[in-house]
Amino acid sequence: MICSEVSIDNIDRKIISLLQKDPSITHTEIAKEVNRSQPTIGLRIKKLEKAGIMNFQAGLNLKVADVLIARVDLQTNNPEKILNEVKEYPYIINAFQLSGNYNLSLLLANSSLKHLDIIINEHFRNDSDVLKVHTEIITDILNDFVLPIDIQKRNCKCNEKFKTP
Repeated sequence: MICSEVSIDNIDRKIISLLQKDPSITHTEIAKEVNRSQPTIGLRIKKLEKAGIMNFQAGLNLKVADVLIARVDLQTNNPEKILNEVKEYPYIINAFQLSGNYNLSLLLANSSLKHLDIIINEHFRNDSDVLKVHTEIITDILNDFVLPIDIQKRNCKCNEKFKTP
């Protein structure tokens, strides 16, 4: 658990909360909110970043972007192989190893449902190590969901089968 690995207190929690609410908030504004000096806020943020608790990244806000998101659950007899392969696949947002009937879950993004289906067929349904594939399209997102996504069409065998007009 994060709190047991690195000591964070209520001030750190408040700083994290303020930054999540408004990533552009200044250290001075945070200092006023938590009743600490601006240099103290800077040091605390550096400590949280160094510990890996807090990270800043640019990405697409999937709540508002014109992108379809698919959750693809896989049952595979070789999860390590699949995880290593998906690191190189375009359109993969992230992958998770699970317990249960399906041992991997992937998030994919693309602007076309047809292209998502081609990606899933080429990379997973046609893989002899993948025993089952279950796909669901995410239809709505409650909160802002900002993630880095490779939106450039890199070389991928699934791109050859999907030609846009």
